[in-house]
Amino acid sequence: MEATHISVILDRTGSMDSIRDDTIGGFNAFLADQRAVQTPTTFTLVQFDSEAPFEVLHAFAPIAAVQPLTRETYVPRANTPLYDAIGRGITGLDDRLAAMPPAERPKRIVFVIVTDGEENASREFTGREVRRLITARRRDGWQFVFLSADEAAIKDGEGVAIHRDYSMGVAKGAQGSRDMWDALSRKAASYRSASCADMDLREEKERIARRGRA
Repeated sequence: MEATHISVILDRTGSMDSIRDDTIGGFNAFLADQRAVQTPTTFTLVQFDSEAPFEVLHAFAPIAAVQPLTRETYVPRANTPLYDAIGRGITGLDDRLAAMPPAERPKRIVFVIVTDGEENASREFTGREVRRLITARRRDGWQFVFLSADEAAIKDGEGVAIHRDYSMGVAKGAQGSRDMWDALSRKAASYRSASCADMDLREEKERIARRGRA
């Protein structure tokens, strides 16, 4: 079985406070689902806000060792250095992979960005630099997913070169959060087990739309 690495870059800014518990529950359900998939997987989890632009909770840890979020570990606050969080996440993972013997590097890389709002506080990376990084890593086969807990913010994904087929924007609230994390979980499980070729979310979005029309 091919090994996978999952990186989650999680918005922990003040605007996420209204869905704090939904975010904690959604992430924890996603983590539990991924633990149940029997493929070797490592996991990185980073939270970001302008007070702590890149807080690493887990770095390349075996997925079984990753702890669920709690109200003590996920506390929304401050502003949104989105570009810095993405840029540091990509370059840090680059460095980690480069230091590994080629035979030990995971064959599948899933890089997930979860946010609800626009960039407003980055100091290290620009939007252009992040687009360049993502475009280059996509050519290397990395799978980028952009999840927005605000339908109006989904254009941010396209702004950093993540096609809308790999993005999802939902209405901000409990149901939207459940839909978003469930879609990510289902797709990641299929991708890790080689049941699908990439992290394209179109089928998941259509499933949610059909439920809404029912």
